[in-house]
Amino acid sequence: MTRQSTTGPLATGALRIRTRIAALTAVLCASAALAGCSSGDDTTAAESTAPTLTASAAPLSSPPADPEAAVKKTALEVYQGYWQEMQAYYADRDGTTTGLKQYAASEALEVAENDAQRAHARNRIYTGKVTVSQSAVTGTDLDRQVPNVTLSSCLDVSQWLPVVADTRKPVDLPTGRLTKYLIATTLEKWPEGWRVVRDEPQGKKC
Repeated sequence: MTRQSTTGPLATGALRIRTRIAALTAVLCASAALAGCSSGDDTTAAESTAPTLTASAAPLSSPPADPEAAVKKTALEVYQGYWQEMQAYYADRDGTTTGLKQYAASEALEVAENDAQRAHARNRIYTGKVTVSQSAVTGTDLDRQVPNVTLSSCLDVSQWLPVVADTRKPVDLPTGRLTKYLIATTLEKWPEGWRVVRDEPQGKKC
């Protein structure tokens, strides 16, 4: 039997096949390597190319409080406190109530003290309740040496009545008296705080 030559056409063809297989294998290996770089198990590349998130901007600061609005609010609160202490002061025949001085000064305090003392000297006190409503700031002057605020209110004294201190018997009052009227108030800022310095009935119904 004749041996086939290893250098003939068949040998050449086999060599070409082996060369192509080797080249194909190399290509497949390279493809697999590239696929491995982008697989889900390795996030290094994805992380390195991800956009960097910047810190969010700081929130805007709230606007500064309106100092005039705060003063108006305080003045209205002081006036309500003033009338609460006025009721206590007029009801105290013994004169031991001192809270009014925390809310009133100057003319307003002097008028209240004198009027209450006259009533107490006649064996009278005032009982009941004063209703303050419709209070509104009508003016402010905060740049002067002693800042002030003016108010307008509706005062209802129909339930605030004088009685005999010993018997609590009601005192006769003039018929047709004005029991619900407008009142104009001035407050000043003293070193101790805001004080009612004038409280003037306007003689008008409200």
